[in-house]
Amino acid sequence: MKKFFVIGNPIDHSLSPQLHNYWLKKNQINAFYDKKKLTDEDLKNFFLKIKKNEISGANVTVPFKQKVISYIDELSVEAEKTQSVNTIYLKNNKIIGHNTDIGGFKLAIRNANYNVEKKKIFILGSGGVVPSIIYALINMKALNITLSNRTKVKAENLKNLFRNLKVVDWGEIPNFDMIINATSIGLEKSQKLNLDFSKIGSGKFFYDVIYNPKETNFLEIGKNLGNETENGKNMFIFQAAQSFKIWHGIQPEIDLEVNELLDK
Repeated sequence: MKKFFVIGNPIDHSLSPQLHNYWLKKNQINAFYDKKKLTDEDLKNFFLKIKKNEISGANVTVPFKQKVISYIDELSVEAEKTQSVNTIYLKNNKIIGHNTDIGGFKLAIRNANYNVEKKKIFILGSGGVVPSIIYALINMKALNITLSNRTKVKAENLKNLFRNLKVVDWGEIPNFDMIINATSIGLEKSQKLNLDFSKIGSGKFFYDVIYNPKETNFLEIGKNLGNETENGKNMFIFQAAQSFKIWHGIQPEIDLEVNELLDK
């Protein structure tokens, strides 16, 4: 039986096993998928097991999307350009790193019927998934992208990949059409960004990459101010479906049961 994992730290919040095991069962594939909390020191041994084909594939979440690159033999074009990996598999005895976050984000925004073209985008955070989101937004013809991170130097470092990126101090709120929370603040329902959105007005789009809990404090604030809101559930589903196809050669069905499964 083939083994697949999602690796990260923290990892308890991940619903990847529920989703992938549902698709595995539905498509009668003899495999199982589980979550594994790792430390930086654990990565070497984990990749050794992939190389030995003891593990058939893995998804990667915070904080390892960049850290895993040093253990990978070959990157896809998207993973190379973003320096971010969320899907790993073995092919011809080579460990391949892919990025399905880009496609997942693009499909999620289209599914929300939001047109990014010529819009001003403000992103909070600079971690794992942010390069993928920036890459997707540029591809979708966003007018400009501004970034803010509690550790400013980390945000500035992303200018090496995306030279037109603007970086502002944490706490500064520029004029925007769409704001994206790409920090981990909100994984616990009680966590708050502690930013003042009182002067932004309404008619904006608040998007949170977090999908569990369904409504973070960030989205709650956005909604109470009269803005459209969307959590990261669809991005999560769409990126997972692309990973599933890479591993198994089957496009899994995103049906009502999938949505109900993740809403439990």
